This record gives sequence, C-alpha cells and structure tokens, in this order.
Amino acid sequence: MKDKNMDTASSDVSRRSVLKTLGAVGGLSMVPSFAAHAATTQGAAGFKEQFVYIGTYSAPNFAPGAQKPSTAKGIYVYKLTESGELSFVQSVQSDNPSFLAVDRNKSVLYCVNELGNNDSGHPMGRVSAYKIDKESGELSYLNTQLTNGTWPCHCTVHSSGQYLLAANYGSGSFVSLPINADGSLGEIVGFYQSEANGKGSIGERQEGAHAHMIVNGPSDKHVFGVDLGTDKIFAFNLNANTGELSLSDVPFANVAAGAGPRHMDFHPSSKFAYVLNEFSSTIDVFDFDSVRGSFALIHSISTLPVDTKFKRPNFNPTNPGYVPTGTNTTAEIKVHPQGKWLYATNRGADSIAVYGIDQTTGKLYPVEWVSSGGNVPRGMNIDTTGSILLVGNQNSDNTLSFKIEPSTGKLGEPLTTAKIPVPVDFAFL
Repeated sequence: MKDKNMDTASSDVSRRSVLKTLGAVGGLSMVPSFAAHAATTQGAAGFKEQFVYIGTYSAPNFAPGAQKPSTAKGIYVYKLTESGELSFVQSVQSDNPSFLAVDRNKSVLYCVNELGNNDSGHPMGRVSAYKIDKESGELSYLNTQLTNGTWPCHCTVHSSGQYLLAANYGSGSFVSLPINADGSLGEIVGFYQSEANGKGSIGERQEGAHAHMIVNGPSDKHVFGVDLGTDKIFAFNLNANTGELSLSDVPFANVAAGAGPRHMDFHPSSKFAYVLNEFSSTIDVFDFDSVRGSFALIHSISTLPVDTKFKRPNFNPTNPGYVPTGTNTTAEIKVHPQGKWLYATNRGADSIAVYGIDQTTGKLYPVEWVSSGGNVPRGMNIDTTGSILLVGNQNSDNTLSFKIEPSTGKLGEPLTTAKIPVPVDFAFL
C-alpha cells in the first residue's frame, strides 16, 4: 500500500482548449477500474476521523494552464486525522473528475467528468455516481450520464436530494439530472443555455458563456448559476416534480464587466453572498434576499494585499488557463461554518487569503495571507468540524492541511504535506 508519500510523477497542469487530449479521445472507458488498499489511521481522542475524496485532472490529460500532462488516476480516497495527516485508502480510475459532491445521506459520491468534444464533434461531458462504503470510505461505481455539453466543471446535489445539478463550462449551460433510489443518475431533465455577451469583455476568456458553478441557495427556494463568460449570477427555480430549470422573477445579478465570476458561497445567516471573481482577483459581497433570490452589492475587496506586485493577466488564447509569472487569478472560496471567516485561494501569488466577516454588515476585512505551499492552489475545502483546511496545488502535485485557529480563523504552519497528483477538489464524509 502506498501512503501519503506515494511515488507520483510531477505534473504541471492546462485547460479546456488545452485539455484536447481527452476531448479528442471519444472512446474513453465509461466504467472505471479500482485499486483498493487498506487504510491506515492516526486518530486522536475526541476527534472523529473523516474520509476525504480528492478530485483531479487525470492522465494523460492536461489540467487548466498546464504545460505537462497529469499522472493522476482519477479520484483519490484518504482518511483525515485530527493531526492533519492524510492516509491513503483507495484510488479510482475516472476521466477528469475535477469536481465532487456528496449526497445528503453521505452514501453516494458524484463527480463531473470534465470532457470536451470527441473527434466527431459530439460533446462528451459527463457526471458519474459512486456508492460510498461508510465503514471503509471506499467507492464502487454506479453509473454515468452525459451532460449534453462540454467541460462540465462543477456539480452539486439539489437540496431536495432528488437531483444532481451540473455546470458545463465549455458550452455554457446548466443542467439537472434525477437521482434514482439507489443513488445512480438518470438522463437530463433540466437544461438552461446561457447566451454569450457578444465577444465578451475579456476576449480570450469571455468569448462565450462559461457556466462555472451551480449551487443551492440557503433557503432551498432557488438555485444559482455562476457564469464566468457573461459576468452574471443566474437565479433559477427548480421544479421539484420534473427537475426543470427556469429563471426566477429576479433572473440574474451582474458583476463588474470582465471580473469573471467563478465560485460563490453564502453566509450561514443567509443574509450575505460572496462571489469570487477569477480575472479581477476580487470578492464581491452582496446583501442577499433569500425570499426573492436577489443580490444587492454592498462591498468589494481584493484577494491580494494592498502592496502586491501581482497584476491581472493578459491571457494566452492558445492556453487561456495559464497564469503568467507575476500575475494572479483566483480559484476557490469558502465561508467557515461558524460564519466568522472567509478563505479564498490565489493562483500566481499562490496564497490563501483569510478574511474576517463583520456579522452585522457582512463586509470583509483582511486577516492574513498564507502561502499555499505549492504552485497554483486550485482546490480548497474545510472539514466538517471546521477545524482543518485542505488546499491542493495542482501544478506542484501536493496537498497541505492547516489547523484553523478557533478564535481568530488564522492558519498556522502546515500540519502535513501529502504528495497527490493534480489535486483540484475535496469532498468530506
């Protein structure tokens, strides 16, 4: 069995137009194979060890901005201890499982399979389902379904538990699929196609609609879609009986032209929403009306220090995900479960930005910036207890764990560093 120091070749990482290796291979295996291993644990008294599922861009493909192919197999399963140690459990072969979601019963793991068009021009984007063994944490394959689009990069389980929602980055659409009684997926029942904003404010990255995230609202009344290509946050109603998606009475909110909204998160109070803008390296803070599903901008803050030397990139049209030296784009945003702090990752500056949250106004104030301990920190998440933060550096093939200081939200020195190829998303059980 290989542990957290398992031998994995180094791989830098590229994106959709550079993810052509996988998109061109139309006959990739739909049913994964498994390499199961016994787990090792280092649990401490009073802390319930958790399983962690890690999504990657898989070999022989390139992740966004990469200049070398990945060596990852697919989904990796680890066990997380209170000390921050990650012990290897299993690897599951899967095609570009770049984002993961666990159902509300913690019995099924879902992933996107971020694929483009095949040689015939047919979209090969998919979502897949895996049964979770709650005792061992191991996964067993259930099924896969097409997303009727290209490069699906995000998925989440609807708050009803009846549907899986997914965002097709390449083709700019948001979709819903029914979840069967055994956790497997049915064919698409809901589809919304976003329309391009002309040629886009940032021509190399906003030449069309690019759905980057779809997420439940805190009141379970709305679903929200983040479109990086059109600088919009869409508000959808989801028909509980049919799974169809339709725009709500307040159909969208805008961010600044060329900001490139990527991900968002809500405050536990449901009063505030936080939108991470990839191109401008900013976080927009909104007053959020959970009844109407509407947003009102109250504050915007940089994810970089005021004295930063990092600049906004000029994107390479042949490799648009590449972050040139001296420039920065953002990747992930998470509000702490207590609602007191917010964390965001910077690619280029290679840092985790930590903010405090004013509990009355929702506004952010800087607390600290911490090195991600690697190159291009794409994935980040906080464990179910709010105690440990994991960050994955896709271009340096390593994952770091940090203890979250309970009174300040600050991150101490890394607890551990695990060698994992192209880690880009984390889901906890």
